[in-house]
Amino acid sequence: MVYKHYSQEELNDQYNNRLHFPDYADYFERWDSLSRQTEREHDVLKNISFGTHPKECLDIFPSKRPPGKTMIFIHGGYWHLLDKTLFHFIATTFLEHDVTTVFINYPLAPAASLYTIVLSCRKAIRWLHNNIIRFNGNPSQMYVMGHSAGGHLACMLSVEEDINFLRGVISLSGLFRLEPLMLSNLNNVLGMDTAMAMQNSPIFLEPRNFCPFLLAMGTEETDEFKSQSTDMYDSWKNKHTGMKLLEVKDRNHYSILDAVIEKDSSLRYAIFDLMNI
Repeated sequence: MVYKHYSQEELNDQYNNRLHFPDYADYFERWDSLSRQTEREHDVLKNISFGTHPKECLDIFPSKRPPGKTMIFIHGGYWHLLDKTLFHFIATTFLEHDVTTVFINYPLAPAASLYTIVLSCRKAIRWLHNNIIRFNGNPSQMYVMGHSAGGHLACMLSVEEDINFLRGVISLSGLFRLEPLMLSNLNNVLGMDTAMAMQNSPIFLEPRNFCPFLLAMGTEETDEFKSQSTDMYDSWKNKHTGMKLLEVKDRNHYSILDAVIEKDSSLRYAIFDLMNI
């Protein structure tokens, strides 16, 4: 066995969401269409640089009513795929409540190591803290949400001592223990060694920001993705009293994002509760 009770093929399959949910391309197509519609209906400032790398840029949908809360979204894609623009559709949920909404890009593997990617996201958050007031946001009312690998990157902000200004962190189907990914075929792209995997696994790290933290996962996800969130909750719940774990019924690794924009979803209610909206 390579990890837990899994053979190599079984471990690879556990982290192959496209295998388990073959209609993933339909989600991408629909999200792209909704995102382009969101851009037509709302003001957006694109590709604002926060660093020296070409990928270190962000898109901002400013609230009409300054200064207000800010939601910052970090996309997934196993640290080597996708782009912030695919997820612009999420902004509609927050703009209707006068929340400035930001989408981050970061350098991607294999050209960038996981260390570089984590540092880039921390750089983005610090830049936003210093500049968000220019975009109708309040630097003391900043929230972060990430999906999949983005959920990992959002969590890695919480272990950095000087990023203690966040008011809430939300991880959707996140990754918190990287050893199984290092042992899977994903590591052909990620290039992690044991030290890198351990040092970037929040499950083994100490929280430094004790703002409310929501871990959400779909009931239709693979066993390993469910374990990532439940094990993370068990690891931090006695260190961080603001931790909550939410299983979103009948949602998979992709459809959990749809629950963010659906008005009657338990996930949307939980996010709004965390943000005091």
